[in-house]
Amino acid sequence: MKLRHEWKHEISYSDLLVIRQRLSAVARQDAHSVNGKYLVRSLYFDNMADKALREKLDGISCREKFRIRYYNGDASVIHLEKKSKMGGLGNKQSASLTAEEVQWIVGGKFDWMLHSDRPLVQELYIKMTTQGLRPKTIVDYIREPFTYAPGNVRITLDYDIRTGLSCVDFLNADCTTVAVPGDPIILEVKWDEFLPEIIRDSVQLNNRRVGAYSKYASSRMYG
Repeated sequence: MKLRHEWKHEISYSDLLVIRQRLSAVARQDAHSVNGKYLVRSLYFDNMADKALREKLDGISCREKFRIRYYNGDASVIHLEKKSKMGGLGNKQSASLTAEEVQWIVGGKFDWMLHSDRPLVQELYIKMTTQGLRPKTIVDYIREPFTYAPGNVRITLDYDIRTGLSCVDFLNADCTTVAVPGDPIILEVKWDEFLPEIIRDSVQLNNRRVGAYSKYASSRMYG
């Protein structure tokens, strides 16, 4: 399992403007962005005991969560992802899903997953049957992504974070969403073995400490 370093900061709008300008001078915009940004929609899973939520809020150092994600409303490319955390390091595994398969999962039809040729789909099936994982909430936000080749660095600026409340109809563009409390802006920095000094300087802010902000946890403030 390949682990990557991760930093998260909750920042202000003025911070965003400064960091965006700095990164534009030294890093590349993600090739998949449109005018420097894209819309992310995720569907997070949890069980009746809110295992994923409680582990996050309780600061459990080794934890995992499953989500389904697509970008810019394009349902032709959908990913099932498993995010694992081990201390300050993270790992992400991914597998493709079709729109029909997503509808089956959302509709409670998941026996087919056991026979999938994708190990991650099979793993989610096992967690759904043994731990009771089910689709829990939709999270939407806008992302501005930057990359820097040395160190395999990825920097993202996320904002306009919205929750689908109790709606889990992932592919329904008309699903009602509301802004999460505080309208947060999140800076994330991820890298492999080293973080180049030029990037460290570009994202450096006074009086900002590395935090543990969770879009999923914030989206659950309403239930």
